[in-house]
Amino acid sequence: MKIIIAGAGAVGSHLAALLTHENHDIVLIDPDENKLANASEGLDLMTLSVSPTSINGLKEAGTPQADLFIAVTPSETRNLTCCMLANSLGAKKTVARIDNAEYLEPRNREFFTSVGIGSLIYPESLAAKEIVDGVRRSWARQWWEVHDGALIILGIKLREEASALYGKKLKDLCPPDSPYHIVAIKRDEDTIIPGGLDELRLGDIAYFMTTKLFVPNIRQLVGKENYPDVKRVMIMGGGRIAVQTCHRLPDYMDAKIIEQDVDRCRKLGELLDNDNVLVINGDGRDTQLLQEEGIRQMQAFCALTPDTESNILACLAAKRMGVRKTVALVENMDYITMAEKLDIGTIINKKAIAAGHIYQMMLDADVASVKSLTIADADVAEFDVVEGSLVTREPVMKLSLPKGITIGGLVRNGEGILVNGRTQIQPGDRVVVFSRTALFKQLDRYFKKPQGGLFSIFH
Repeated sequence: MKIIIAGAGAVGSHLAALLTHENHDIVLIDPDENKLANASEGLDLMTLSVSPTSINGLKEAGTPQADLFIAVTPSETRNLTCCMLANSLGAKKTVARIDNAEYLEPRNREFFTSVGIGSLIYPESLAAKEIVDGVRRSWARQWWEVHDGALIILGIKLREEASALYGKKLKDLCPPDSPYHIVAIKRDEDTIIPGGLDELRLGDIAYFMTTKLFVPNIRQLVGKENYPDVKRVMIMGGGRIAVQTCHRLPDYMDAKIIEQDVDRCRKLGELLDNDNVLVINGDGRDTQLLQEEGIRQMQAFCALTPDTESNILACLAAKRMGVRKTVALVENMDYITMAEKLDIGTIINKKAIAAGHIYQMMLDADVASVKSLTIADADVAEFDVVEGSLVTREPVMKLSLPKGITIGGLVRNGEGILVNGRTQIQPGDRVVVFSRTALFKQLDRYFKKPQGGLFSIFH
């Protein structure tokens, strides 16, 4: 697959590294040669120092032959412009990074499609959604709803309270008729897509799939009944993610933003004309200030500054002052494992979130959404099953799914159903698949539309 990435910043560099590992033909373009040199170090890809809005430069990069054109420069206007140019030159699919939530409204979708922009990504808005999902359920590390909540995916840190789960084979812990399945396990540095003989251990992060009806049962099973419901949230940093988070908070939550820049505080007052949000000018790393502003009465603390180290340290300080739920924006991928070992609650990484949406555009199959588990080397995808696809031909146990891939559940006629080996997947189902990141591209052969009766692995 020929993919052109415009912009060698943080998101572009991360995408380039991910996609080159899957043997795609990648061209990374940026007018800054130093950025290109840093982004391409150790990677098998082509770099080109040209402006992404230069027609000659786009032609030189091979845009007319591109299967996918991704624009992730810091400039929203430039991203939109070069996607329109790429589409006119012949690129099959285009995706632009934006920073204006208004563009994502359904009423505007037709306009962007008409000018050649196939998909829009606003990482800050996607991050805010994950933050709010995490804060609303303080006892879970990650929460993901499939098809308006017909199925629920929960990432939960297992502590001493979950001792009843330890030392049992998963085939006994959650047999085929169980109301939940354990579909992934993060254990130290390893990510496990488990089989029936695997066991849970103290300190694991277990990913449960269930229906909304049985969520309280799982909460009790893992000993999290005493975690408080979040009504008061303190946010360190007043950037775009903080703004989007406040817009998404439910009405019963109050938020207090600590922002260091005076001018930004004034701007926040304009952007967040909401009685439930209070903006304080100050340094969120100042523990005395945090105590004066009532940190000990908060049920959640979100550190959302651009500085990863500050965010991690602030969350640790908040935990010492009694806050049970913490959320950290961790932009440096190298720090994610460290943040997890330090027991930071929910970890947000915009690059991983953006990558999930890019994967969605790379597949021939009908993919409703793709989500990276951030702290685990795994992805979750929702596939809409089409007539004649390989996954419909045999029960799940006979599909010969590669080790490291499992089908966790499906939605049929609006009802969530957990999948076991005897399940027969049908056209029209929406299927939720867990996969090790390195194996993700192999899913396409099971779900893509048949071509002349033959199925081939997608490359």
